[in-house]
Amino acid sequence: MTTSASVPEVESRFSAARQIADAVLFEGYVLYPYRASAAKNRLRWQFGVLVPPAWGTDSAEHCAQRTECLMEPRRGATLMIEVRFLRAQRRTVERALPGWAFEVTDALELPDRILVPWDEGVEERIELSIPVDELTGTGVSVPFSRPAGEESELVHTEEGQVTGRLLRRREQVDGLLRLRATEVPGPYTALKLTAELENAGGWAPKEGDARDAALPHSLISAHLLLGLSDGSFVSMTDPPEWAKGAVADCRNEHTWPVLAGEEGRADVLLSSPIILEDHPMVAPESAGTLYDATEIDEILALRTTALTDREKREARGTDLRAGEVIDLADSLPPEVWERLHGAVRALREITEPADPRPPAGVTGPDDPFTATRPDTPWWDPAGDRSVDPARDRVLIGDSSVGAGSRVLLKPGLRRTDAQDLFLDGRAALVEAVLHDVDGAVHLAVTVEGDPGADLWRQQGRFLYFQPDEVVPLEEG
Repeated sequence: MTTSASVPEVESRFSAARQIADAVLFEGYVLYPYRASAAKNRLRWQFGVLVPPAWGTDSAEHCAQRTECLMEPRRGATLMIEVRFLRAQRRTVERALPGWAFEVTDALELPDRILVPWDEGVEERIELSIPVDELTGTGVSVPFSRPAGEESELVHTEEGQVTGRLLRRREQVDGLLRLRATEVPGPYTALKLTAELENAGGWAPKEGDARDAALPHSLISAHLLLGLSDGSFVSMTDPPEWAKGAVADCRNEHTWPVLAGEEGRADVLLSSPIILEDHPMVAPESAGTLYDATEIDEILALRTTALTDREKREARGTDLRAGEVIDLADSLPPEVWERLHGAVRALREITEPADPRPPAGVTGPDDPFTATRPDTPWWDPAGDRSVDPARDRVLIGDSSVGAGSRVLLKPGLRRTDAQDLFLDGRAALVEAVLHDVDGAVHLAVTVEGDPGADLWRQQGRFLYFQPDEVVPLEEG
């Protein structure tokens, strides 16, 4: 076992996944309005916090996370692991006194910033490279530790005089990573990888200690990057048919593994405390990191520019990253604002030739058996007389369904939501048959027995299901 992989090798394999992993690391790090005095920034570190075991026994916090996934390594493959987390570095602010003395203060005001006490996040990485063959049997256990430390930084005025001091203290953090690979039953040469990451610190709370006392000893935003030198991982979200049973037997606790890195590749996995889809990516329109959980760049940037000068000074003094957000919002050029306003990714290029084939099973008003695709632009449906939502019909099994037909709602599991599931088994009336720009067919329906159905009908507000999500009912 090699406990430190070569940096170029790790960076090369993980570089494509690094941006989204960084977003996970700093998710919710500091929230708008980016000031320590804001109520929402007084209870921090909500994702992937692994506390010392002695604290976790008396709280709802967890001291460990477990990742299980399937991988198909080739002979002689090496598993590269990167454990990533933040340490809470406690910052104290002191005011300068005569005679080179200092006293603790709640705020130190400077022309460009207002310095206040704050917990800064220090990024930590544990890089490992282990041959897959060494993971079978009992596996391997890798303890790691980061020592305590303290440092000070003098604060000067514009004239160069010392006006205060910042003291930063880090507590010791100890952890343990256990890795084990077991064969998956069946004809496939697949392994189930189990990775258990835990806080192994011996710190114990004193009577009356709050959560803030445990945070400097915790692994914050803890997550794993896993990479195979030769081979691939199996998607846990959309596994192939042969792997579905083995994937269902995997047990993931307080984290979820997804394929990461470049689209189309499966040699890198990100195990994140935030549920993501395979191959997640940061929107290319994003001009920079805003750190705010579930961030919406345009709204946050606009609200940030609206802060008062004093609020911006406090944000700059709260955290270096918060100050960068303020500077970013104040410096965005018009073309970036335009880009932040929105983007459409699902439409085909307008130069693509139209598909002359009709959607399967769809009939038009003039010919009960054959339909043609609209020849007019999709954004001008009124100009295409071959499409009539009130008269078009779709063939479901042996039944022709259109406006006025009764159907039984059977929403599918892959593209539905919780509201649709409540309607499973309810009867509905088809109000229209609609076609989208990709040639798919949608049924606009109202639910039978809904007292607001007439109102929805007048306003043109319907529920939408695809033909394979309904069962035709006998007419009359």
